Amino acid sequence: MSTITFARIAAISLLTLAACSKSNVSGLDAADTGLVEATGPAATLKIVGSSTVAPFATTVAERFGATSGFATPIVETTGTGGGFLAFCAGVGPEQPSVTNASRPIKDSEREDCTSNGVTGVTEVKIGYDGIVLVNQKGAPAYNLTQTHIFLALAKDVPDGKGGFKPNPHTTWKQVDGSLPDVKIQLFGPPPTSGTRDAFAELALEKGAAGIPEMKALKESDGDAFKERAHTIRTDGAWIDAGENDSAIIQQITKAPNALGVLGFSFLEQNGDRVQAAKLGGTEASFENIASGSYGLSRSMFIYVKDQNVKLVPGVAEFVTEFTSDGAMSEDGYLMEKGLIPLKDEERAAVQAIAAGLSVK
Repeated sequence: MSTITFARIAAISLLTLAACSKSNVSGLDAADTGLVEATGPAATLKIVGSSTVAPFATTVAERFGATSGFATPIVETTGTGGGFLAFCAGVGPEQPSVTNASRPIKDSEREDCTSNGVTGVTEVKIGYDGIVLVNQKGAPAYNLTQTHIFLALAKDVPDGKGGFKPNPHTTWKQVDGSLPDVKIQLFGPPPTSGTRDAFAELALEKGAAGIPEMKALKESDGDAFKERAHTIRTDGAWIDAGENDSAIIQQITKAPNALGVLGFSFLEQNGDRVQAAKLGGTEASFENIASGSYGLSRSMFIYVKDQNVKLVPGVAEFVTEFTSDGAMSEDGYLMEKGLIPLKDEERAAVQAIAAGLSVK
């Protein structure tokens, strides 16, 4: 669904809610707000957000539609940031009821939700994923550190004289003599992607902190450090390749010397075409991500619009299916898609959250 469409829907929803104070919407049921439970096409559960989480959400949606008696939910890939933008646009059956996210919601996004009358949002952790750097099968293998990644991709790097200079590195070998003598070129997600946000935090920021000058900057001015660490060069070494990790895989298969940044689940699905770099000598594997020993591991989420639970049939039931043992346990069907499962106690806590949605 386009941004324009969501904007129109948001305007309609806000007009519908105009008779009510936004601060009181969360305490009202569907009848009180003037919104009624939808029927027909409008009743279909709409899901937006992260391309990394989308394969899991799509798998659950297809199974849910086939077995539950509810319509199969519509899953749209918009990126995590774009998902929150659409999700927070307003309340009602035409709005997304769920957004997929490969990072936690930001305070600014919660504020955007609240300002548009979305006053109840439930976070549901679904599992773990790893961010991987991949290249073509048969191309030189990489063993990278976070500091290597920062020195390869940062717009500016320390000049050794107390200041900064534009990144001079054009090959990986210039970053570290142990790396291949290959041009630095990475295809990765755009700024609206949760994978991009997590990559900046887990790879670039941690890599920058391993450099004495950057560590000193972090201690003296945390904001300046973060800006330096997160700012990626714009000279062609990094190429935004779209919100969908599948597009990055396609680019890698056409560029034998390039690397790509994507979620582990896409590596699992394309292991016949691409290979992952090690990180500090640690392989990007299911076991290493689950244990936390792989340094680019992260949590994945879905966020549920509480007010839509009463307005869109099947919202609570869909989340119950998503968090069930049959879907997300170590023996669940999402393991085939590359999901790294929660520990038993975490899964039990998430299932309790899902059960609570039915009484929202």
